Amino acid sequence: MKIVFMGTPDFSVPCLERLVSDGEEVVGVFTQPDKPKGRGYEMAFSPVKECAIKHNIPVFQPKSMKDGEALKIIETLNPDLTIVVAYGKILPKEILYFPKYNSINIHASLLPAYRGAAPIQWSILNGEKVTGVTSMLMNEGLDTGDMLLSEKIEITENMNAGELHDALSIMGAEVMSKTIAEVKANSLKPEKQDDSLSNYSPMLSKALCPTDFTKSAQEVHNHIRGLSPWPVATATLNGKKLKLHSSVIGGKTTLAPGTVVSTDGVISVACGDGICVDILSVQAEGKKRMSSKDFLLGHKIEKGSVLSE
Repeated sequence: MKIVFMGTPDFSVPCLERLVSDGEEVVGVFTQPDKPKGRGYEMAFSPVKECAIKHNIPVFQPKSMKDGEALKIIETLNPDLTIVVAYGKILPKEILYFPKYNSINIHASLLPAYRGAAPIQWSILNGEKVTGVTSMLMNEGLDTGDMLLSEKIEITENMNAGELHDALSIMGAEVMSKTIAEVKANSLKPEKQDDSLSNYSPMLSKALCPTDFTKSAQEVHNHIRGLSPWPVATATLNGKKLKLHSSVIGGKTTLAPGTVVSTDGVISVACGDGICVDILSVQAEGKKRMSSKDFLLGHKIEKGSVLSE
């Protein structure tokens, strides 16, 4: 079976690696155009491009999927199936439906929940206990195609978005492999999504970063871990911004939300429900991330100080 793979970030790489290890005939890889990166703004390859080059797979990086050039490439490659994993571009119907078995997307949520660009982060931000990966037949909607296979994973109490990302990335490769096996066996049973159960997970932005300590400790904790490692929750202390990288739920308090209750190895902050969030690692402006314990050795924070948005 000839397969075209479309993907761009780190999340997509285990799926491409799995295609290779499974012995699939990957006839081409589509990924986003190279972008400037770092202080020198040197052009950098996407993780998927680096993986494709390592395995000597032809790489294609069209700026647009709608001007006809990408379709010409697809026609030349003549794939039986297209696998899409976080590619980052919308595919026109001429490309979606060109392969014999159409196009299959590997999506990092239990559809129809968390359609959209950032399902991993929003599942944590919203306090979900379980998420997973779903394979689906793509259509012209946004993550609205018929569901094929899925697997679940528990979101543990202190798991952050980066950790969940890595776990789902590996799970995605397994779901993809099983889906392709069932495509070959003609045993898939597509299931339509119930749109009434869907919600949308928009792209993240730094506008989400300020932390509202009037919310419950659990909500604040979800906020911090849901935005880690990017774009990272923030708070203002003594007029300076502080990035909050990790936390756990702390003890009870009667102090007002945002008040520093304790600085005994962690920065314990009162929340709106009378429970504290213990900040475990922080980052001052222009400085590196460090544990709160190390931060407190060089930065005196008085008990009763207030963290605000």
